[in-house]
Amino acid sequence: MEEIQIGEVFTISDDEGQEQEVEVMGLLELNGEHYAAVSFVEDLEEDTEEDIDMFILKLDEEGDLSMIETDEEFDQVSQAFDEYFKEEQKVQE
Repeated sequence: MEEIQIGEVFTISDDEGQEQEVEVMGLLELNGEHYAAVSFVEDLEEDTEEDIDMFILKLDEEGDLSMIETDEEFDQVSQAFDEYFKEEQKVQE
């Protein structure tokens, strides 16, 4: 698998072919699968007190990103990322 790093910025395309830059905010492995939490660079650059939207993508063996296919998998990964970011916040305090 191609190694993706936290802080890495790359471009993704939506279903309509529009490209957006995203930054990797977190990585984790769950049940043998790899996932990345990403946010739009444009949102991160805004000076605001609002929460930043994050999206969770699945990494395949080649390092390609894809959407999570089932609600069950998404719920499990979301919960794991919630715990991950809570721990990261504790470390920073």
